[in-house]
Amino acid sequence: MSRPVPHQVTAPVRHDDPAGAWLAHRRARLVWGSVLVAALVGPSAIWMLRSGPQPLLHQMSVLTGLLALSALVVVAVLPSRVRGLSGALGLETLLGLHRRLGILAGALVALHLACVVADQPERVGLLVPMTAPARGQAATIGTVAIAVLLLFAVRGIRSGTHEVWRWVHLSLAALVVGASSLHVLWLNNLVTDAVMGPVLGLLGLVLLGVLLVRWGARAVADAGEFRVHVVRPESATVSTLVLQRRGRHSGPWFRPGQFAWLRLERMSVEEHPFTIASSAVDGGRVEFTVRHTGDFASRLRELRRGDPVWVDGPYGSFTPDTVPSTGFVLIAGGVGITPMMSMLRTAADRGDRRPYRLVVHARDRADLLFRAELGHLRTLLDLQVTEVLRRPSQDWAGATGPIDTALLSAVLTDLGGTGRHDYFVCGRPQLVSDVLHTLASLGVPEDRVHTEQFAQV
Repeated sequence: MSRPVPHQVTAPVRHDDPAGAWLAHRRARLVWGSVLVAALVGPSAIWMLRSGPQPLLHQMSVLTGLLALSALVVVAVLPSRVRGLSGALGLETLLGLHRRLGILAGALVALHLACVVADQPERVGLLVPMTAPARGQAATIGTVAIAVLLLFAVRGIRSGTHEVWRWVHLSLAALVVGASSLHVLWLNNLVTDAVMGPVLGLLGLVLLGVLLVRWGARAVADAGEFRVHVVRPESATVSTLVLQRRGRHSGPWFRPGQFAWLRLERMSVEEHPFTIASSAVDGGRVEFTVRHTGDFASRLRELRRGDPVWVDGPYGSFTPDTVPSTGFVLIAGGVGITPMMSMLRTAADRGDRRPYRLVVHARDRADLLFRAELGHLRTLLDLQVTEVLRRPSQDWAGATGPIDTALLSAVLTDLGGTGRHDYFVCGRPQLVSDVLHTLASLGVPEDRVHTEQFAQV
């Protein structure tokens, strides 16, 4: 059952300023990148400017400890849903930085311990928990916790369901940050310095503020409360959850292609991210198209009209609103068509006249979603749709197999060779990787390719 075709907009539609949005996005990336760099290396740079000449091993022990502490703070902030940060850098960039800086923090902790012991070998006793002072015990607990956490992350170990793994990850991360903070506090060294004390205090307050907003204020706020309007089946395994915003709303509140986190109870600790599928023009109603894999997604299908759902968003920078394009190529795998539908629905409601080329990759004909609506959108937009099946039936006359160079070359030829064209790719990691390789072989500039992968976060 397809989504009803969008109505013609009779009121004046809102046209975004892509060039202005692109410049604002670039400035936001620069500002947030500078903030992250300052948080990462600022405390160490300040200490080096104040410390003066010192023995190398002692200097290295302090420097590696400060860098490790700063890296842990940044690692904790990156996935904590700071909206401006998410909008500037995007989900994939944040998760990539989170993983890489986490590994860097682990390496710095190990180097810090090595430098501490090398500087004064008798300090090896600090690693014996039963006899070590509190500062040594805190250091040991933090070191063991980060080692276990990195082992799980690097080796791809998953403990039970995604929700169990998520809470194991969060618990270990909290233990690492908490033990490291106590270690610095109980050392009673840098925290008593006239300059370093306030610097470390500010770093701690920033982290505490972010975590309080993430786990406190948003959990109790009802600003994101919606009510179920309808749950509409799209196929045997996919449904669209249509939510109506509670109370008054002030128009558009998300950009096409962004995502939000859903929870079914206000104070629930269980929540999951889903891409918004609806047009960004109508801020009072929002839709999420969901494949029912897993307990939470299955529960969404059982919701009834009027049931409350809490929406935390929007997040992400996977949106055409921040690029000054003259045309778009949208490449989706399976339910990865969700953000593309938001983009196309928004474009239709805005009266966008730029060309859109949609490539949909699915397992079989039954996995092709929104076919009737896409047919109608072709009458409202400069839109061409190419459907590609991995397991076609004998009567299938369309494209088959992978999204290869020949297929994309034909799409690009149809799009035309003038102007700036941007490419949005969404789907499982293997599809995204294959498409990136194909686009690179066709000479598509890297900065014009935008991706979003379906993965656990």
